[in-house]
Parts: sequence; structure tokens; C-alpha cells
Amino acid sequence: MEPKNVWSSYNGEQTEELNEICERYKFCLNAGKTERECVELGVRMAQEAGYRDLQDFLEKGEALKAGDRVYAVCMSKMLALFRIGEEPISAGMNILGAHIDSPRIDVKQNPLYENEGLAYLDTHYYGGIKKYQWVAQPLALHGVVVKKDGSVKRVSIGEEEGDPVFVITDLLIHLAQEQMDRKASKVIEGEKLDLLIGNRPAEEVLKEENDGADASAAKSSQIKANVLRLLKEKYDMDEEDFLSAELEIVPAGKARDCGLDRSMILSYGQDDRVCAFTSLFAMLDVTEAKKTGCCLLVDKEEIGSVGATGMHSKFFENTVAELIALTEGESELKVRRALTNSRMLSSDVSAAYDPMYAEAFEKRSSAFFSNGITFNKFTGSRGKSGSNDANAEYIAALRKAMDEAGVAYQFAELGRVDLGGGGTIAYIMANYGMEVIDSGVAVLNMHAPYEVSSKADVYEAVKGYRAFLKM
Repeated sequence: MEPKNVWSSYNGEQTEELNEICERYKFCLNAGKTERECVELGVRMAQEAGYRDLQDFLEKGEALKAGDRVYAVCMSKMLALFRIGEEPISAGMNILGAHIDSPRIDVKQNPLYENEGLAYLDTHYYGGIKKYQWVAQPLALHGVVVKKDGSVKRVSIGEEEGDPVFVITDLLIHLAQEQMDRKASKVIEGEKLDLLIGNRPAEEVLKEENDGADASAAKSSQIKANVLRLLKEKYDMDEEDFLSAELEIVPAGKARDCGLDRSMILSYGQDDRVCAFTSLFAMLDVTEAKKTGCCLLVDKEEIGSVGATGMHSKFFENTVAELIALTEGESELKVRRALTNSRMLSSDVSAAYDPMYAEAFEKRSSAFFSNGITFNKFTGSRGKSGSNDANAEYIAALRKAMDEAGVAYQFAELGRVDLGGGGTIAYIMANYGMEVIDSGVAVLNMHAPYEVSSKADVYEAVKGYRAFLKM
């Protein structure tokens, strides 16, 4: 089947809706650069749409009924939204799943040090990155600092117009002959990804120098001391508070239109927030459906879906058990039935065909920009290792639903068979016996600091997710 660019098929009303969705999407990308920020934003949007915290129902012993909208949060990093349908939950749900963590660089627990007049934060990269892409560009610092008294200080430096930014330095080209001969994986070592954050010593040292005093002893670590002074002033943060901080280094700057025709979006974090936010938009848009709808936004996919906030945790299963208890009465069997009878779109980005690197793709099985939402029957690597392989019957039902809703869609694989591959949360949910398929939006520059998506594909994703929730 030949790729079909969908731009020419839109009328004025559709183009207007596309632009509105993409502007809202760019706002969300700017507001949600970490998983915590995504959850906070998602909760706020859900509350504005009439969703209530599941804990409110549990504390009041209030039963759930068709039409009720609830949400549940796990450790500020995982969010599940449910709209209760007309049919019992044990008859199955329609689930939109995506992840809200993105490749980045994390600050270590004992990070702050001074070296030859420069102050740095020691780091450890998160997820699969090309390390050389992260040097010599403006970076921002996002996250939280949790004090021993339990108070939480939010950190966001580098995004506002007057904010300073940070940088990871690179070796100048004049001295880089040996560096340029290394393999790309070794051009920048992980231990050289430390963040440059300061160069000015504390004021008392400057004063001593101006007075002509011998400040050589006092100058030791005074640049680090000045950084700590600034952190104390702004965040009431001491050096030991790094131990209970979660600080993430991400590209500074906002999502931008890309191309003279403004047909694309350039931004950090579109893997997988392009699927997460479009799923959230669809979830908030669909107010009535026979089956219970769910939007599940999870953490830790980029490092194997592990931990309490990853898809391998019991958070989702436990939340479904609470819903069953509030609708049909406590029943472990009905929880199992609900999960087995459900259908899911495991939404993660696909690799868009890039003609600059055509040798890495198998063109007939590639996703193309502006061809609509992408479905992947299987992922995994090479011999489908680690893959969820969707059933043909489920795919046929999805095709019917998409066609009836006028959604543009395409089927694709991730690159050439023997070249690489990847995985999603699909196989984890498939363990319950539910029907699951990978879907999502094609992007260029996947896992780079700045990724590119097509506005048309963002629009078709929202349309496709709406149609799925109504199945």
C-alpha cells in the first residue's frame, strides 16, 4: 500500500481543530518536561473536566455509577483516569496506555563539586541516548527537593526568559583529533556528562581579594560555596538535601513549530508524550461510551518499566480492584475478568521513515509523516524477541473502528529486521490475556534532545484514540 499524505484531505473545520489540538499539545509539552510535571498537569486537566480523586469515593464509601469520572495517582509519577461505562467493568475496558518518562540526564545524590575554578553537578544518564547529542547546548534543571520535614521544593531553572541555563561542555575542535577518531558511542563518555553550573566564588572571597588579603586558603571550594548559597536563598536547600532530591536535566526551551509551512513540531520529550497527551485529550473528550474507558500514563518505560511507578508494578491492577469493589462488589475473580476482557492501545512512538538514513529502514513496512496514527502488530527485535504480537481478529476490529470514524492510519515496523528494534509496555498488559496492540505517532530524531512530529499525525492520533474509546 502506498503512503497517503492526509493534509490535502482536511476541510477548513478540520484544519482549525488540528491547529487547536496542536497548540494545546505544545503547551502541554512545555508544562510537562518531567513525569511529575506531566502527572500534575494531567490531574489539573482532569479536575477541570469533572474528574474526582478515587480516594474521595473510597473515604466516603461512595459507590461508582455509569458516567462517573475518577482518577488515581501513584507517587506523583503515574496517573490513571477512568470514565465508568454502561457495561460492568468486569466485561472489560478500553484502555489507552502511554509513558510519560523520556530519555534525559539525572543528577546524582552527591553531585556538587568544584574543579579548577568551575562548579559541576555529577550526573547519570537515563534511558537510551546518544551522549554526544547532549553537549554544547542550553539545558534546564527540573525536579523536586524534599526536605527532612517532608516539605517539597519544586525546581525549574532555565525555562523562563530571564533564567540562567546550564551546559555540558565539549572539547574544542582544535584539540579534538583523538576524540574525532573514536566510535560515536565513545566520543563522549558517561562520566563526562557533568553539568557546568558556576564559576564565581562567594562574595567574602572576592572582598578579601579586593582588600589585598591572602585569600588562597579561603578560595578553596568557594565557587561551590557560592552555588550552595544561591540554592539556600532560592530553595532553602542545603548540600545534604541533594540526597532526597530528584533533579532532571532536560533541553531548555519551548516546543516550536517546525518548517516554513509550520506542518511539524520540534520539541524535547515527544517520546512518548506525543502519545500520552493525545491519549489524555481523547479521554477528556469522550464523555459517553458503553465500556469503561481508561487512560493510563506510566513512568519508567525507558528503563524497563520497573519500580513502583513502572508498568510492572501492581498499581493499575490494585486500582481496578478498587473500582470493581465500588461498582460490582469486592471480587478477585471479577478483577481478573475485567483485565482479561479489556482491550488496549499501548501507545508509543514509531520511527518515522527518514530518507537521509534510508538504509536503516525497510520502506514497505515503515511509518511515514502525515500518514496518520501508526499501528505496530509486533515490536521486539530481530526474531520478534520481547514482542507482543497482536491477534488478527483484534486488528480487524480496530481497522473497522478507524475506518468508520474517518481516521487515517498506517501499519509499520521499527527498522530493518536484523538492524535493531525496541519494546513498549504492551507485552506486560498482554500478560493478563487482554487484547493489546502497539500504536502511536511516528517521530524523527527519536531519543534525541529534540524530536520532530507531524501535526497531522498528532491530530489523527486524537481522532483514533477517541474512536477506540467508543468501540
